[in-house]
Amino acid sequence: MAKTLKITWVKSTIGFPQRQRATIKSLGLKRLHHSVIKEENPIVWGQINKVRHLVTVEEA
Repeated sequence: MAKTLKITWVKSTIGFPQRQRATIKSLGLKRLHHSVIKEENPIVWGQINKVRHLVTVEEA
């Protein structure tokens, strides 16, 4: 069984590049303090690393 990650959006994207806003959206995050559960894989980790200053990650 694959590990899952709980990703929570904790900081606003105001003042950050459009690509980072798009990454937040592609992770499935809708609004500030919204959380999603994703399976752990290299693609998701790449997205998290691009916006690591805007999200928190924990094991679900």
